Amino acid sequence: MILEAVKYMILGMGIVFLFLLLMVWVLDWQHKLLLKYFPESFEENKEPPVTSKREKLKKVAAITAALHHMKNS
Repeated sequence: MILEAVKYMILGMGIVFLFLLLMVWVLDWQHKLLLKYFPESFEENKEPPVTSKREKLKKVAAITAALHHMKNS
């Protein structure tokens, strides 16, 4: 009975291992495919857009106004 449990444990772990191996292979293939056909969308050294202090303050003001509106309604 113990040997049968060990057999099923190894079978289950093997199936999970093969599934994860297949998933890693498919995701790697997908990554290469996307880089091939859409290289501009996946630039790794892409700089974030520079926002000015005024734009940041506008966002803070909008969030503050929304919170104030939520509290008072």
